[in-house]
Amino acid sequence: MSETARHSRSLDRTRSDLTEFLLHHRHKLTPADVGLPTTGRRRTPGLRREEVATLAGVGLTWYTWFEQGRDINVSESFVLGVSKALKLDDAECCHLFLLAQRRPPPVEAYQWQSIPPRVQRMMDELARPAYVINLRWDVIAWNDAAERLFAFTEQAGAERNMLRMIFANPAMRRRLPDWQQDAFRLLAQFRCDLASAPEDPEMHRLIDDLTQLSPDFRRWWEKPELHSYGYGIGAVTTNDSQREDFDHEMLIVDEHRHLRMILYFPKGQ
Repeated sequence: MSETARHSRSLDRTRSDLTEFLLHHRHKLTPADVGLPTTGRRRTPGLRREEVATLAGVGLTWYTWFEQGRDINVSESFVLGVSKALKLDDAECCHLFLLAQRRPPPVEAYQWQSIPPRVQRMMDELARPAYVINLRWDVIAWNDAAERLFAFTEQAGAERNMLRMIFANPAMRRRLPDWQQDAFRLLAQFRCDLASAPEDPEMHRLIDDLTQLSPDFRRWWEKPELHSYGYGIGAVTTNDSQREDFDHEMLIVDEHRHLRMILYFPKGQ
């Protein structure tokens, strides 16, 4: 079989999968699920195409062609609109992008700052500090042990970001006996993360803010001398003036939204 024929069969299979996927999710929703009134009996289960198109903010004809798997080009906002209209979760939204555009959704498409309840419950059951960050290093969830160590609830929402806390929070800096070493490693890791979303405006807004707020950040960002990498802080002085040293592990919570859980272990354990 020629390469052209194989490519054609692959496209046909993908379009068929796309149609099946959209029909499945459209049929399993009811008008009440999406806040629409229920009027009379319906011949078929689920939502109508025109209802999905209206909820997604797209044209009915274009959505019909999309659902039928026709050879049309749809925008990122179109796919996101359909995803939200069909109430897809993160994994389902990613699958829709792969079927429709043969790529996962861009990082900036995922701005829902939440974690599954079971992940929070798992962290709460841990005695060791643990928290979850996104690609921008905003801290979006944590357990009691992490709260005792870093006092996340004392930070305003916009300030609850590990890089802001390291570079622009004098009180936090005073509690880190190896501040420069830790700051070097974390900044090096953040540079690696930036490569995953080099055009993300939120990432660059954080960089611009820290460049204004911290001379150290500005100097190191402009002339990096980075030799080691890390997600966690290596040493913290506790409220009773005791030094605690840590090793770390990073676990993926959601690879498509770049959510990572950072676990702290006593040094050497």
